[in-house]
Amino acid sequence: MKLGLVGCGRMGRALVIGAIEAGNLSANDVVAYDIETSAVEKLANEHGVSGAASLRELVTTCDTILLCTKPGDVGEVLREIATFGTDPNRILLISVAAGVTISSIENFIFNHARVIRAMPNTPALVGKGAAAFTPGSNATQEDVQFVSSLFASVGKVVEVPEKLMDAVTGLSGSGPGFVYIMIEALADGGVASGLTREKAPELATQTVLGAATMVAETGLHPALLKDMVCSPGGTTIAGIAALEEHGFRHAAIQAVEAATKRSIALGQSKD
Repeated sequence: MKLGLVGCGRMGRALVIGAIEAGNLSANDVVAYDIETSAVEKLANEHGVSGAASLRELVTTCDTILLCTKPGDVGEVLREIATFGTDPNRILLISVAAGVTISSIENFIFNHARVIRAMPNTPALVGKGAAAFTPGSNATQEDVQFVSSLFASVGKVVEVPEKLMDAVTGLSGSGPGFVYIMIEALADGGVASGLTREKAPELATQTVLGAATMVAETGLHPALLKDMVCSPGGTTIAGIAALEEHGFRHAAIQAVEAATKRSIALGQSKD
C-alpha cells in the first residue's frame, strides 16, 4: 500500500509523522506532494518519505490519497485528478477538509469513487489526537479498517454519521485552539498572582494535562470530578464562581457552535 499525502501543512504532517512514529506507516510507503516544494523537502529530509514532482506522479504511484489541502483548494485538486483518467475504484480518497461533504467530493471525481471523510486534530503529532470519520457508500470494509487503524495509531478515533461531522469539526477539530487559549489564560492568571513567566505556563500545562487524564482514565463525569475538588468555602469554588460570573461555560459552548457553523458554511460553498 502506498499512501499519497496531498498537502504538507500542519495537519498532513501531524498525521503522517504521528503514524510513522507509531509504527503504523513506513516512511518508504509514503509519497508527499505540495505546491510548496520546500514543505515536501522538509518532510522528506526529516522523516524519510518520498516526494512527488507532480500531483499526477503521486496519483499514479499511490492507491490511497490523504487529502490535506485547505477546503478552498479541494475542488481544484480533485478536478485535476479527474483529468488523469484514473479509475476512481482503484484509489481510496481520505479527505480531512473541513466542511467538504462526501457527495461534493464524489461529484468531482465520479460518483462511484471510494471516499472517506475524516476530521482529525493536530495533537495527532504527539499521539494524542481525536478523530472522527464517515465512510462514503462505495468505501469497503477494508477501507474503513485502514482509516480506523491509521487514526487510532495517533490517538482516539470514532465513526459517526456524516451529519455530525461539522459538530466534530467544531469540537475536536477546532478544540485544541480553544484549550491553548485556556492554558495561556491560566498562566497569565498565575503571573498576575505572582508566579514567574517561566513557571506559570509549566504549571498551567500540567494542570490541564492532569485534569484531562483524570477524566479519561477514571471515566467519571467532569462535573463529578469538579465537585470532588470543591471544598466548602474553599479556593476552587471561589474560582469557579468567578468563571460562571464571567461566562466561561457559555463562551466555551459558543466557541464550539461558532466553529460548527463555520464548517457548515465551508461545505455549502463547495457543494
